[in-house]
Amino acid sequence: MRLTAQQISFFKQFGYLAMSKLFSAAEIAVITEDFEYSIQTFGGGDSHNHERRTMFGGPIEHVPRFCSLIDDPRILGLAGSLLGEDFNYGGGDGNYYSGDTGWHPDGHWGQLFSAKIAFYLDPVTRDSGCLRVLPGSHHPENSARLSANNPSQSLEQLGILPRDYPGNVPLETVPGDVVMFNHDTWHASFGGGNRRRMFTLNLTRHCTTPADLETFRSYFKVHSAGGYRLNIGGTFFEPMLATASASRMRHLQQPIAIHDELFPEFAMRLPHEQQVAAMSEVIKKMQLAPA
Repeated sequence: MRLTAQQISFFKQFGYLAMSKLFSAAEIAVITEDFEYSIQTFGGGDSHNHERRTMFGGPIEHVPRFCSLIDDPRILGLAGSLLGEDFNYGGGDGNYYSGDTGWHPDGHWGQLFSAKIAFYLDPVTRDSGCLRVLPGSHHPENSARLSANNPSQSLEQLGILPRDYPGNVPLETVPGDVVMFNHDTWHASFGGGNRRRMFTLNLTRHCTTPADLETFRSYFKVHSAGGYRLNIGGTFFEPMLATASASRMRHLQQPIAIHDELFPEFAMRLPHEQQVAAMSEVIKKMQLAPA
């Protein structure tokens, strides 16, 4: 699978791309089964309190069958078309969401350096928690990036509710649809229930120049296990590496090297049981923290 020139231009101009029915009903049933098993067994989903978001790291990395999603030709085509065939896989997060998520970007890189692929495992609409984006807000000169026009403070600054911020696009999806967006794109969600299922894959371009490598270091200081001070013995969970082919390792090697360079104290490889135990402590603190 390859994106068309028009799809690539759309993504670069507006900072997102929605792909309808990329996965069949049968395929998404398997993906949902693996997600549910992972979040319930490893990700704190069994103690989700329906009041706070439950989030766990590396959602596809805990089950060998789920790991293979990063090898899927459609994922390779999406990421390869926009970030290059040798793109880096940098983990992701799996979620039971509760309530609204305010406007925010996931980065401030000022370029197409990193992107996120999102799977929503429940039908979501503008009134039930679908992803909303501000088209073009990834561009450094976009007005949403001016402090006086902060979308998350629109009620105080502009007298309009954040969900009504002008120009926002609700991306209504059903299971099987996939959304990809630039990390710098402002996005939000409003009106959702208390157990919305969604997981992401974080991706960057492969880095070779000194400037790109420095950007990657800055990225991984935030978007990585070590960046969250989570000691899982590296940047990926063990099943992702244990089942990796040579072609998959193409997308894992640079993140491993950069993560271990930045966080040598977390570089010792650990068995999956220890990795999950370390993550579980972080999840419990998040679930118990005051809202």
